[in-house]
Amino acid sequence: MTTRNDAILVGGPQDETLVASGDAGLLEAELDGLIHRYIRTTATRDREGKTFTVYNYDGEVSPGGGESGSEDAAARVASPLAAGQATGLPTSGSTGS
Repeated sequence: MTTRNDAILVGGPQDETLVASGDAGLLEAELDGLIHRYIRTTATRDREGKTFTVYNYDGEVSPGGGESGSEDAAARVASPLAAGQATGLPTSGSTGS
C-alpha cells in the first residue's frame, strides 16, 4: 500500500515536511519525548507541482501534560482546594474572619 503526501506542516520542528494527513483536523508527531501538534487550515501551498493542505504548528505538550519549560510534571502538587484542604472563596453573605 502506498501513502500519498497531501499536506505540508508549517512552523515548529517539522517545518516544510510533507505528510499524508488523511484529512485529519489535528496531526501529532512525537519528537524527543514531546508531542508536537499541527492544526489543519483552509490554506494551501503549491510544491513540486502539487497542491498541499497547510497544517500550522500549534505547540508542544509533554505526554504527562503541560508545555515544556512551563511546568515540571514530576513536581506538580494539587491545589489545596483540589486536595480538600481549603474551602474555596467565600460565598456572598460570608463575612470572613
